[in-house]
Amino acid sequence: MALDTLHDLFVHELRDLYDAEQQIITGLPLMAQAAHSDSLRKLFEHHIEETRDQIDRLYELFEALGVPFTGRSCKAMQGLLAEARETIQEEADPEVLDAALIVAAQKIEHYEIAGYGSVRTFARELGYKDAVRLLEKTLKEESAADEKLTRAAEGRVNAKAATADQASV
Repeated sequence: MALDTLHDLFVHELRDLYDAEQQIITGLPLMAQAAHSDSLRKLFEHHIEETRDQIDRLYELFEALGVPFTGRSCKAMQGLLAEARETIQEEADPEVLDAALIVAAQKIEHYEIAGYGSVRTFARELGYKDAVRLLEKTLKEESAADEKLTRAAEGRVNAKAATADQASV
């Protein structure tokens, strides 16, 4: 697909996000399963449900635009999820692994926030009001998920992980 117009770029980036979300649907359950903390596991499980809704919204956008949603592979998400899988395979203290899972999840969230923020801005510039509304909803969910991960890290997870440091001294 040639990127001759802002609309072309908009569709290109929507396809990237669609593929990223599809990958996340398979990656998040692995992260949830690896989580030691029940609250972290529940956070991941909740975001799986949100991700399904986000995929539905993207599909709705593709339908409204009259364009196919396939044709793009999100290599960035492939890399982020590969790193998360590598982290899960590491021999790690369970508390430290939870902290590492939060790092991996926040990297994913930050990628999504950047992507959804960009396409929302494109939609606004192109006058696609319904798209702006749908993308804004997803952007808020992604930002909220990032905030929840930050609170989990600052609240308990990092403090528990620090006990591993004390045990090894």
